[in-house]
Formats: sequence, C-alpha cells, structure tokens
Amino acid sequence: MRLRPVILSGGSGSRLWPLSRAHYPKQLLPLVDELTMLQATVERLAGLPEITLLPPIVVCNEEHRFLVAEQLRQVGATGGGVILEPVGRNTAPALTLAALQALQDPQPSTLLVMPADHVIQDRGAFHEAILAALRLGTAQRFITFGIVPTYAETGYGYIRRGAPLGEDAWQVGEFVEKPNQARAAAYLQAGEYYWNSGMFMLQPHSWLEAITRFRPEIATHVEAAYQAAVVDQDFIRIDATAFKACPSDSIDYAVMEAITQAGEASPWSLAVLPLAAGWSDVGAWSALWEIHAKDGAGNVVKGDVLLEECRDSLVISEHTLVACLGVSEMVVVATADAILVAPKARAQEVKKLVEQLDREGRNESVTHRRVPRPWGCYETMDLGERFQVKRITVNPGAALSLQLHHHRAEHWVVVKGTAKVTCGDNSQLISENRSTYIPIGVPHRLENPGVIPLEMIEIQSGSYLGEDDIVRLDDRYGR
Repeated sequence: MRLRPVILSGGSGSRLWPLSRAHYPKQLLPLVDELTMLQATVERLAGLPEITLLPPIVVCNEEHRFLVAEQLRQVGATGGGVILEPVGRNTAPALTLAALQALQDPQPSTLLVMPADHVIQDRGAFHEAILAALRLGTAQRFITFGIVPTYAETGYGYIRRGAPLGEDAWQVGEFVEKPNQARAAAYLQAGEYYWNSGMFMLQPHSWLEAITRFRPEIATHVEAAYQAAVVDQDFIRIDATAFKACPSDSIDYAVMEAITQAGEASPWSLAVLPLAAGWSDVGAWSALWEIHAKDGAGNVVKGDVLLEECRDSLVISEHTLVACLGVSEMVVVATADAILVAPKARAQEVKKLVEQLDREGRNESVTHRRVPRPWGCYETMDLGERFQVKRITVNPGAALSLQLHHHRAEHWVVVKGTAKVTCGDNSQLISENRSTYIPIGVPHRLENPGVIPLEMIEIQSGSYLGEDDIVRLDDRYGR
C-alpha cells in the first residue's frame, strides 16, 4: 500500500513570537527537541509497517524554500517535490496543489495530509491510527483524525461524531466552531466530540473532484497556476498571477463542511477516527509549556536562565542571561532583539503584539537578527545612520551571488577560515586576520573554498543600507 505524505508548511506561527517570525516560522524551529517541527513531522512516519512510504510533498511559502529544502535534506526526505506558494491562500488551495502533484506519479497513492507544526508524542498510537484509517478505506471517503480531548479547550474547533463505522471510527456528525468555556466543558463531558487536528487521509482524485464541485473558482485558479509551473530541481514554482487570483479558504470550510451540509446528495462521505497520541498544535506559549518536562516547581526552562521562587512558568533565553524572581504562571522569552513577558493565561493574545509591530512597520515581526541564507547566515551586530556591522557565516563550498550595490561600500575582515573574494576583474584568497575593501558599484562575490565554515565581519558604509540594494548578476540559488 502506497502512502504519500502531504506536509502543509505555510503557517506563520505568530503566537510564538519572538521565536517564530514571518521569515522563520515555528515549523522551521526546534521547539521540542533537536529536530525542527517540519523534520519531526517527516520522522514520525518512519517505521510504518505494511506501507510503502513515498517521499513527502511539501507546500510552503516561497520565502522559506531554502530552509525547507535543507531541513528535508538533513532527514533524507527529498524527491517528493517542494511546491512554492508566492502568497498564502490557506489550506484548501495548498492541498489542491499537492493533489495535482501526486497525480503526476502513474502509480496511485493515498494522501496523508499533515500540518508541519504539530507535536505527536506517541508515535506508536499515531501509526495505529494511520493503519486503521487505511483499513477503513478512502474510496469516496475523506477521513479526518479527531484528537481525543483531555481538557475543555476553547482554542480548537471540534468534530462531533455521528453513526459508528466500526473499528473505532464514526461518521462525521458536524464540524463545530471554537466554543466558549462552558460549551467546551459540555463537549468534554459528552464524550462524542474531538478536537479538529487538521490531519486527513484521502485520495488525490477524490479531493480534486470535490474541490471542483464545491469551490470551482479555487480549482480553476489552482489548476492554472500548477499547469504553468516551472520545475527547478525539487522546487515547483507555480504561476504567481493565477495563484494570487485564487480565493483563500481552508480544507474544512471549502469541502468538509460542504459535504456534511450536502448529506446524502454528496457522493463523498466523511469519517472521523479518534487519536489519543499526545497531540498538540503548539499554538501558543502555554501549549509549549504543557508538553515539556518541568522542574519541581512546574517551570520549563531553556537557555541561560536563573530562577528564584518561581513556579509554573516558561522561561526561554536564546542570547543572554534571563533572571526571574518570584514570578508565577508567566511566559518570558528573550531573543537577541526582543523580549516577551506575558501571563501564561494570555498567551493566545501574543498575536496582537505582532499585529502592532506590523502596523508600525517594524522588522522584529518579520525576521530575526540572525538571518538564514542558502549559503549560510548573517547576523546584524550594530546599525547606525550610515553604517552597519554584520557577522557573516558561509558554509563550506557555498558562495554568495555575484552582486553589486549602488549606495554602499563594504569592508570584509576574515576571522575564521579562508575566503575567496572576487572584486571586479580580480580574484584572491584571504586568510584569517586579513581584510579587503569592496567599493560602491563594483561587482563582487564571496565564496568559501574550504572545508570549515567561513566566518567574517562585514562593515557597510553608505547612504542606504537596505537589503534591496543588491543587484544580483549571477546566483546559483536562482534568487
């Protein structure tokens, strides 16, 4: 039996700011262990018995393409295709793209649709649920995995089960919006409601038929965008104009709820299969606190942290010492350029701060001080009116684009490794403790010909220092 994972990696994770940001969202972060959430989504499928597990199809934002590709390479999950969305249009168009890609394989496969930013702690229970869903069958049936609730959660949508289908599966009675506290408590007491996980098992042709029937405008625009796609190695670059014209909608609203409302008039049916496997969507800092091991006072600590008389708090430091005295039920998260302090009970409201940053045009909602690039990374160390100091790390064998700047000159100082520097018509090797100068308007390139990371300090000076003052003349990464 052939199973094709479809991993939807388009979220922004704004409630986990300041760690999660638009250009480096939570699914690309190692929030639980050494694996990123995307990598953990791939890895938890390993060892499925009686299954031919195919390489995953990943749908992600174009901005994240190199991070996604590198993380998939690290866990050996390449070959399925990485579909690049020029803009976000929610999960229904994303799944439609993945279904079209899956049908390029002449051998049929069943799709297992999973968000990239969830945690499942009990891999064995998850595997059992997948096998049960496959036995139940997906011919003209969409199967969703309903999480057995452990408390009265108001931040999730719910699924009410209907008539039994055998082997601990039920027809879907209805999808229910996020409830208030009293209604959530009633759902928990009733025992027939599940959290909506956003995970599905289905056939790609069935999905395409259903989206065409219930949301033909989505099907039309996505089909046009996919047919005009350009394939660049594992990247599938869909047509931006067609996709931007596509309506935004979720899998639930576009198709699943439409099927329940159509009733017997629908050629498709819905089934919910209960899943009790330590699931969390890690939708807020309070959820991350819930799933982590705690000290004797109920605290979760990561990084250089000092606590005195604190309890039931989450404290994370990425950059410097964070000391807390006498705090309870708090979230404290410190990065190189931002610090969040909030009551744990109000963790869902962190998104309001991100929205305020966006309104003010501040960069802290978009990117970290340390910015990943396909060749390595850079970190802004200091910034003034006419200067900027960066620490640049170039991976072995990697190279920046051949580029020039109209408004700034650059001084480079090598502190570790060896740099190959092209400046105009000249090329030279620069070793540790040596420097070079790049004048305004001169084409230049930085490469690492060595076997260890190249580390250097870049000092920029000029009238304008923005990242958009880069004219790329040649780039191996297709930017």
